[in-house]
Amino acid sequence: MFEIPSEDARIAALFSEERLMALGPGRPNAEARPLLEQLDLATAFGPKPIIDRAMAQCCLAGIWLYHDFLDESHRISQAIATPSGSYWHGILHRREPDSWNSRYWFDRVGKHPIFPKLRQMARDQALAEGEQPEARFLIEQKQWDPGAFIDLCEASRLGHAPTEMLCRKIQLREWQLLFDYCFRRALGE
Repeated sequence: MFEIPSEDARIAALFSEERLMALGPGRPNAEARPLLEQLDLATAFGPKPIIDRAMAQCCLAGIWLYHDFLDESHRISQAIATPSGSYWHGILHRREPDSWNSRYWFDRVGKHPIFPKLRQMARDQALAEGEQPEARFLIEQKQWDPGAFIDLCEASRLGHAPTEMLCRKIQLREWQLLFDYCFRRALGE
């Protein structure tokens, strides 16, 4: 289970249940909306001082996305002109689904610092799920390839590859790694 790096009960409540997000838009978590609407930089980070405001905004975009509020997440992520902001934007478009737009935003990400951990985690997950030809690249790749993952998610979402659960598990871990990275940098850690 993902450990939320916040002592604030409001943040913890938004993560009380692990969400294996859909590969498409999903269904907004209506129960979370009242808490999400109260969330801003001050409430999200509590008494801790924000050192990097852009990274803090990334966290807000990620939280809305976690609960399948794509429009709200999009409004935030499109205003963050950093590699991590582009990363959240790329995930959002991958889920819309808008593969072309997702690729555009991942091109703007470049080589993100979470890629090595994500590559290893995706490899381990693919091995644990058993040999699937469509997902073989996850085991063999030497560095994370967001474009190949976009293609696999799209094929899975359309029913052309039997890898939906694998993609959803990787997508969740990707979200966790990126959120943790942004949260810690927002606080200057």
